[in-house]
Amino acid sequence: MHSPRQDPGLVLFIDDEATMRTSVRQWLELAGLSCQDFDRAQKALDALSPGFAGMVLTDVKMPGMDGLALQRAVFELDPDIPVVLVTAHGDITMAVESMRAGAYDFIEKPFDPERILDVVRRALEKRRLVLENRELRQDLAAAEGLDARLMGSSPSMRALKREIVNIAPTKANVLLVGETGTGKEVVARCLHELSPRRSHPFLAVNCAAIPQQLAESELFGHERGAFTGATHQRLGKLEAASGGTLFLDEISSMPLEVQGKMLRVLQDREVLPIGSNTPRPVDFRLVSATNEYPQEAIRNARLREDLYYRLSTVEWVIPPLRERKEDVPPLFSLFLDRAANTYDREVRPPSAEQMLALMRHAWPGNVRELKNLAERYALSSLSALSTLPGFWSSSGPGRPAPATPLAEQVQLFERQIIKDAIKRHQGDMREVMAELSLPRRTLNEKMAKYGLLRHDDLGR
Repeated sequence: MHSPRQDPGLVLFIDDEATMRTSVRQWLELAGLSCQDFDRAQKALDALSPGFAGMVLTDVKMPGMDGLALQRAVFELDPDIPVVLVTAHGDITMAVESMRAGAYDFIEKPFDPERILDVVRRALEKRRLVLENRELRQDLAAAEGLDARLMGSSPSMRALKREIVNIAPTKANVLLVGETGTGKEVVARCLHELSPRRSHPFLAVNCAAIPQQLAESELFGHERGAFTGATHQRLGKLEAASGGTLFLDEISSMPLEVQGKMLRVLQDREVLPIGSNTPRPVDFRLVSATNEYPQEAIRNARLREDLYYRLSTVEWVIPPLRERKEDVPPLFSLFLDRAANTYDREVRPPSAEQMLALMRHAWPGNVRELKNLAERYALSSLSALSTLPGFWSSSGPGRPAPATPLAEQVQLFERQIIKDAIKRHQGDMREVMAELSLPRRTLNEKMAKYGLLRHDDLGR
């Protein structure tokens, strides 16, 4: 199976002689290249942008802005856009100086057409590699930012992050299933920020917060006079998200009639506002979320089955906090640091006993509840111990935590102590061994057992 031919890029050719422009353009096009010609340098410069996927081929001697001035202007715009100069015979000194100033190459008149073709192809290939490297660097920077946005280093969270990096560049619709407070919108934003749509809108819509009678207008928009009270045209959320990512939270709260119209939009990639007879094209990446299992919502007639199959090209279950207890201590510490900075408070870190209480708690509100608790811990004028869930009375907030075996509590606690020591000593294992009074072999065995790495979380 052959992969599709990659677009080699666009050649901008500038020359004030019409016959020269025509012959060079035709020669390049016969070789399978795209070429656009100009009789003035300024016109070509106006067609350029920093992300331009191509190169510039220009004569030097022209009225107005000459080729050397154009080269300098292109360099200021983007120094990685290749500029090839076409020079008169005998201008070698000038050509050498231009290359020192950043020109990719120069060609002497009269020239061999094959020589132009060879130079142009090499310049286009260089430009393609530059743009690919830029995009790769952007993706790597975004992937590194993923850890800062989507916190947690448990196996389930690491697996989720790998999936996000894998799926984000695609157009696939994603359905997120998870309890309230697990961070479904954070996952949706990470998908957007790692995608080619990152420079376009990310629009989040809570379907449960839209009154049923306004749902269709809110999503699809309406024309002026479409119904009583429609005094002006309204752009719907679907159209507003075009080019970017649309996040529909609590999708099963959307009225079934509106779900049917949503299905039509996903099939036809166009939206019909209320009161309009003219469909409008839309192009958005859809990420949906629900806090109930989709099959249960389908059985209870809250979610159309045909819509579900459109939403769930990729389906992820976001793990609740109680199933990744090892993430509780570092998350709490992070939220505590943020709360201390926000409220300008001196906060004493929780003791080992308090950390165990945190890990015993069931966390019905998940990460959102943990963040809320960290803020109350930072603000409380009572003893820090009394603000933690493991010490609440049976009539207090939350619900009783399930019993956690002693061995599991000890392992979680030991893992956190080693992890904190590694972070505190910036990965200096000699210092870690000295603090914990552990020989290297024992420390290595425990780190392997708990999946800890020397450089884990050092930047956090």
